[in-house]
Amino acid sequence: MELERHGEDHLRVSDREREQVVELLGQAAVEGRLTLDEYTERAGTAHSAVTRGELARLTEDLPTGMPRAAVAHPATTAEPERLVAIFSNESRKGGWLVPERLEARSVFGDCHIELQDAQLQHQVTQIDATAIFGAVTIYVPDGVEVRLTGTAIFGSKESKLRAPVGTGAPVIEVRCQIAFGSVTVRPPKRRWW
Repeated sequence: MELERHGEDHLRVSDREREQVVELLGQAAVEGRLTLDEYTERAGTAHSAVTRGELARLTEDLPTGMPRAAVAHPATTAEPERLVAIFSNESRKGGWLVPERLEARSVFGDCHIELQDAQLQHQVTQIDATAIFGAVTIYVPDGVEVRLTGTAIFGSKESKLRAPVGTGAPVIEVRCQIAFGSVTVRPPKRRWW
């Protein structure tokens, strides 16, 4: 068994595996398990990791178990659509079909989710937004109900919506985890043409 594990430790990692470790580290920082300096150092190391062993060492002192998304949504089996901005910008806009679940992760970056031209396919759409030294901005069309929950440590979560919500309106649940960042829900961008 030890020989098998040693062999796995030397397997090369994918970008997705690196992102998963950075996400786990970000969650640990939000929960207060890592200082921001520790998070920054480990996240940088995760981005340059080549093998699974290198990634495993970055999280060996953190509690493992089921990822937060799997625990929070036991009834939902579909994989969420993911937007990840790490030292970058990421956006989803235009006419698109919005899935039941979205995950937006911003680490020293900026994520924009524009729903004003999109088609909401479900009565309840859930967005898990994590912002660590970054920002997640969600543009919501008029008449949609938004439920904004979660934790902000040295950051902010705010809804700037003012339009009335109709009976039976679609619901967008935004669940936030924020450390030195922000999650903002805004009305649609104004068009000047």
